[in-house]
Amino acid sequence: MRTLLILALLMLILLPASAQPTGGGDRVTGEPFATRSPVLARHGMAATSHPLASQVAIETLKQGGTAVDAAIAANALLGLVEPTGCGIGGDLFAIVWDPETEQVYGLNASGRSPRGLSLDTLRARLGDRTSIPYWGPLPVTVPGAVDGWFELHDRFGALPMDDVLGPAIRYAHEGVPISQVIAYYWQMNVERFAQEQDLIPEFENARETYLIRGEDGALRPPREGDVFRNPDLARTYERLAASGRDVFYEGALADTIDAYMRRVGGYLRKADLAAHTSTWVDPVSVNYRGYDVYELPPNGQGIAALQMLQILEGYDLAAMGHNTADYLHVQAEAKKLAFEDRARYYADPAFYDAPLDLLLSEDYAEGRREMIRMDKVLQRIAVIDERLEAGDTIYLTVADGSGMMVSLIQSNYVGMGSGLVPDGLGFMLQDRGALFALDPDHPNGYAPDKRPFHTIIPAFAMKDGQPWLSFGVMGGAMQPQGHVQILSNLIDFGMNVQEAGDAARYRHSGSSQPTGGTMTDGGTLRLESGVPTDVIEALRARGHDVETSTGGFGGYQAILWDAERGVYHGASEMRKDGLALGY
Repeated sequence: MRTLLILALLMLILLPASAQPTGGGDRVTGEPFATRSPVLARHGMAATSHPLASQVAIETLKQGGTAVDAAIAANALLGLVEPTGCGIGGDLFAIVWDPETEQVYGLNASGRSPRGLSLDTLRARLGDRTSIPYWGPLPVTVPGAVDGWFELHDRFGALPMDDVLGPAIRYAHEGVPISQVIAYYWQMNVERFAQEQDLIPEFENARETYLIRGEDGALRPPREGDVFRNPDLARTYERLAASGRDVFYEGALADTIDAYMRRVGGYLRKADLAAHTSTWVDPVSVNYRGYDVYELPPNGQGIAALQMLQILEGYDLAAMGHNTADYLHVQAEAKKLAFEDRARYYADPAFYDAPLDLLLSEDYAEGRREMIRMDKVLQRIAVIDERLEAGDTIYLTVADGSGMMVSLIQSNYVGMGSGLVPDGLGFMLQDRGALFALDPDHPNGYAPDKRPFHTIIPAFAMKDGQPWLSFGVMGGAMQPQGHVQILSNLIDFGMNVQEAGDAARYRHSGSSQPTGGTMTDGGTLRLESGVPTDVIEALRARGHDVETSTGGFGGYQAILWDAERGVYHGASEMRKDGLALGY
């Protein structure tokens, strides 16, 4: 990563001043800074966290596929090359703009807890633990991604599924060189599994799937430039292409998952898989300075971004200036207020009916805004639980020549997942169940056949009734904060779609959590390099606990539609290995 940043800086030095790109992170001049210009195209656009995935998406569009076909193709490829952030052992959420019906559609393809695991049994298995661990069989919930693919494809796809999954199948057999950022996270995941080995009853499948043999014959994580193959995943994709989603939820793949989970002491069963359904939902929205911003309702955290926007609309952020002390202060305070409600109300709507109309109302936002003081920080009571601050996810967005746009996010939750790889299937089961609270009276309290609170959220925005922006920011609790910062960069400060992603970010942690626990001391405000020292000191003077950091600020992809000129603008930021491509 350091090498990439050095190269970017050298490029800026060598360019003449008139040619240097602009964007939002220059600590000296305050002028915008970007690592490159936006990608422009008319017939289609794809922005993903890996160049090959973006290429596969564009190839799918050129073969006559829709934006949905291309998004599925890219997601399947990412499950091979970026298993540190996604895979078919995890869940999926999507927002689709359909130009034919001129509507925005939302899909919740998240899975539920095993029906045979009661809260009492779970507590007995946990022993002295006060929370559900990330690793082993206890956090495993039904994987929803495959059903999400087929729901999206049945409604909006055009190509047969064997064409859609074909590129990922070929690459899984042939092998793909691993890129720099992904190699770093791969190594980190393997080290984490080694530290938690006592929680994982069977890790040999994961070793055989995700490690390669080095020159000395020993198994190790792939390094940058190593070619990684996953023939088991290729065969799983081939079965999905030939037999559809039922082979995963009711057929041979479900049998394999059931048998494996019984062997390792887990509770996920074929009956749980067979009962799984995705849910088409109506996205919820607020209007921010003339732009309609859409997120999905709970069990995800998308409305936290909407609540923040409602609060922030009462401030003249443009007059404050980008990343000034006033700007960062009100952003962080708005985040704390929204996350208090996130901790209290966001849960599976089948179990708890959150008061969304109230939470997103202007009157409620005004009441929350009145709690913010410009000279000091907000604080809360009790213990802090930061379990939601982490998260490893992929986000991608695709647009096609018809005007269809897809905003899709997919994840196994923390890292690669639970550490459990069913026999011969080539993918790891997710650990999303770690996000349940153990209090049965909490809206997000554990119960059988229940969806846990979710961190992954796709986003979409419209202007004057027309699609405008399909975007997302990966990374646990960073996601709603990132959504708000991107929108403010674009709307309040007039940045282009690439500048908006490359601008220096903040990330507040330590808020109250849906897994239990409340903020006591205002939390911690982490700032990325690019925020001036005098701003940092001014924030500390107001009572913020400020840290500077180089990681954990998410990963951004976006496609902006210029309706007047009929041009897509694509962006993929510098913090990941990704790429935006158009044609």
